[in-house]
Amino acid sequence: MCTQKTSGKYLAMLFVALLLPTTVSATQTLTYSDHEPLGGMRTHFLNDVLFPAIEKESNGHLKIEAHWGGELSNSYNALRNVGSERKVDMAIVVPEYTADALPLNQIFKSFPVGPAGEQQVAFFRHVYADIPAFQAELEKNNVVSIFLATGYPLAFFSARPMTTLSNIKGGTWRSASFWHRDFLQNAGAKPVTMPWGEETYNALKTGAIDGMMLNVDSGYDLKAYQFAPNVLLAKELWLGHLYILAMNKQTWDALSDEDRAAIQRAAETAYHALGSVMNNSFNIQIDDLRQAGATVRVMQPQEVTQWEDSTRYRAAQERWVKEQEERGVKNAGAVMAQVNAIMDETLSQKSHR
Repeated sequence: MCTQKTSGKYLAMLFVALLLPTTVSATQTLTYSDHEPLGGMRTHFLNDVLFPAIEKESNGHLKIEAHWGGELSNSYNALRNVGSERKVDMAIVVPEYTADALPLNQIFKSFPVGPAGEQQVAFFRHVYADIPAFQAELEKNNVVSIFLATGYPLAFFSARPMTTLSNIKGGTWRSASFWHRDFLQNAGAKPVTMPWGEETYNALKTGAIDGMMLNVDSGYDLKAYQFAPNVLLAKELWLGHLYILAMNKQTWDALSDEDRAAIQRAAETAYHALGSVMNNSFNIQIDDLRQAGATVRVMQPQEVTQWEDSTRYRAAQERWVKEQEERGVKNAGAVMAQVNAIMDETLSQKSHR
């Protein structure tokens, strides 16, 4: 028979047990890997906006242990490390560096002109929401996307005075993207590829290349303006660079429904802030370039259209589709058509604003 003393003790223990799930919840730490140091707009945005939002929305249950500057994986092995090898829970995956594993994600860079800021963020979200092939391609590599970060517009950094983009004709220009190498060649330049960093900087310094076609923030960070001080840019010059914040699929599946919903709410909050942050940072970079002594000119709309025409990008897209279908990517043509339709719709909405 249970005495009053033991009964009271039992009820007290039961009361504590009932309270425990809501008052003391074990923290789950997710390891995150990024190939870039914590310094630029994108890395600070993730660290200062998205990651705290995940912690807040999960009521402190989820915490991100971030590793920057390639500490755990570089840009080329990030997909494998977070996917099949499961060395980290989350990582930034750049499709351009894993073209064989993510062929459909190469489509984004096939456009010379596109939206910027909020419209660019909306474009990528629209594509990923409405075209299942992209998420399917990620899941084939054992990852899911939880956030789509994106990059700045293209800029042309030239060692010589450049009044218009026609001045690139006959010059030697560096670009990493196979799409952009086609664009440069079609526009009359000689495209070259070389590793990013000191080698590129030295090539500018010695005159081995006449300029670089790259995102404006990378040119700024590399201080390319010291040897290529003539800069042409426009918000509409499309880079199409996508930074997929990918999570290992088993890690995602093992999360509770509440934690998955918390991550999705945090991503939504971050998306609403990303466009305006990018616009403000873009303007700051232009001012900083000018203060550093660069000659910066923002191209007129008709010049952007002329560049688009000179790249003959539709023909480049058709060649790529044929190559991919021959390699077994049977839906390359259908997906390319879908992405083109969303791009046309996005640009049409922009022109009517």
